[in-house]
Parts: sequence; structure tokens; C-alpha cells
Amino acid sequence: MIYEVRSSEAPLDQGDIIDECPLVYWMADRQQNGALQVQSASSVERVVVLTQACDLANIKTSKVQVSVVHATAKLVSEGILKAQTVRDQVRRHLVFGWYFLPAGDGNPESIVDLHDVHTLPRELLDEQIRLGHRTSTISTPFREHLAQHFATTYSRIALPEPYDTLPE
Repeated sequence: MIYEVRSSEAPLDQGDIIDECPLVYWMADRQQNGALQVQSASSVERVVVLTQACDLANIKTSKVQVSVVHATAKLVSEGILKAQTVRDQVRRHLVFGWYFLPAGDGNPESIVDLHDVHTLPRELLDEQIRLGHRTSTISTPFREHLAQHFATTYSRIALPEPYDTLPE
């Protein structure tokens, strides 16, 4: 079972899926005169907690990393992903930056966008949980698999060119 449901009294944990989480985005736009215009925007999103469970349990951090969780059907209907790509690659965890979550326990089939990462105050997420916005928690070993996919997404090392091979 990939998800478990926790009470609002359970502390914040890695793998928590939280609805209605306020996020701030920065947008940069180059003007015709060459000047860079930077603006902020906000939205309310479903997120998953990425910060390690040990850091949260031992209250070693006041900042928590989260990533946005999108309903798969919405990504497909908006043309961001093709259904075949989801079926053949994302569900099999073959695409860096996208992590597939199956439907279950009130969660629709979803994709975690590991390129859309935010750092939030822990108190904000604690309040979201108190208000009943935690839908579920990704259970072990699935949350560790998500953490590994997150680490792999950001720790890949690109080589300048392939190694030479000897002729046969």
C-alpha cells in the first residue's frame, strides 16, 4: 500500500501530501528595451514533502522542501505530457524530474514535478496539517524511492562526450 492516512495530530513527515498549500513563484521577462522585469505570483497547489524524515522528526530544520503534485489527467489534457509518455515512461520512473504516483486513498493518479521545488517555513506546513489539508502520506519504501528519484534528478553528471570505444 503506497499511501497511509494520518490524523491531523500526527507530525509533519517526509512524503506528506498536502492540499491547498500557498506557493510563491518568480517570473522574469526581458522587455523590448533589454531590461529584465521580475515579478512574483502566487498560487495554491497540492505538494509533497521532500525533506528527510529524520530532519523533520528531530526538528533540525525550520525550512521544508516540497514539490508540486499535478493530476496526471490535467497534464495530459493541457498537452504538457502525452498519455503514451505517461504510460510507457513516467509510470516506470524513466523520466528525470517526473515521479509517478498511482491513484489511491482519495488521491488521483498524479505526477510529482521535481523541477518545481519550493522551500517553505515549517510552521506553514504544520498549520496546513492542523487545518486538515494533509490528504495522505507516501509510505515506506515508496517515499524513499521518491527521495532517490529526487536526488538522481539533481545529481546527474553530464559527460562532455561519450567514451571512445575500440574497434572490434
